[in-house]
Amino acid sequence: MQNSEIARRGLVLLGCGKMGSAMLEGWLAGGLPASSVWVADPKPSDWVQAQGVHLNQDLPDSPAIVLVAVKPQMMRDALPTLKPLGNGDTTFLSVAAGITIASYEKMLGDATPVIRSIPNTPAAVKQGITAIIGNGHVSEEQVQMAETLLSAIGQTVRLETEDQMDAVTGLSGSGPAYVFHMIECLARAGEAQGLAPDLAMTLAKATVAGAGALAMQADETPSQLRVNVTSPNGTTQAGLDVLMDEDAGLPPLIARTIDAATTRSRELANG
Repeated sequence: MQNSEIARRGLVLLGCGKMGSAMLEGWLAGGLPASSVWVADPKPSDWVQAQGVHLNQDLPDSPAIVLVAVKPQMMRDALPTLKPLGNGDTTFLSVAAGITIASYEKMLGDATPVIRSIPNTPAAVKQGITAIIGNGHVSEEQVQMAETLLSAIGQTVRLETEDQMDAVTGLSGSGPAYVFHMIECLARAGEAQGLAPDLAMTLAKATVAGAGALAMQADETPSQLRVNVTSPNGTTQAGLDVLMDEDAGLPPLIARTIDAATTRSRELANG
């Protein structure tokens, strides 16, 4: 198991906020010894301090992996301290948004194994999805090691090229916010039809959560699941006639939404 290599050589977690803590909790629950984990964080939570990890101590000489989970604006200050670990066999796994592989290579050395990833906020409840891409110095074993670590917060998918990261950011990175807003809109519309606010919100949350769970677990495609719910000339069909309108409905609106977020991701990556 890849965790044995991590347990032997050590894991460095640079930054332990919400995302880092969610991952750390999963690793420890999965059997990774706390003594194999080094956490570098200027303001560790009480929970982190109670886990028995090496906290803000001298780092091992050649850890298996360094997971970079600091905010992008803190990167320039935090990463130079790790430069001695670059150009070796330590894998750098980034969950920091908007920092390119080339940026890591520039800061750490151009022969450094770097894997860039984009998780999303459902990682906090172990329901995230994380897209990953590595540079040419990353072996299959190192990719699998990263996937093992990221499985603590949900699923992983591999990308073919780094420039796909902008579309991933627009779709799954930003996507939870779109769904949260849809919940708001469903609840508001329920209120407009005479439901009490609390009831409308409960129905909206449960409907979106349940539909998402069914879409993940069912053998049928989402298109088929939609058809299964839709009786000819029934209530669902009446609603879908509005929602699926090719000019004014959801298809063009979602297309513009994803395009705007993807374009913004490219702009931020290019400075």
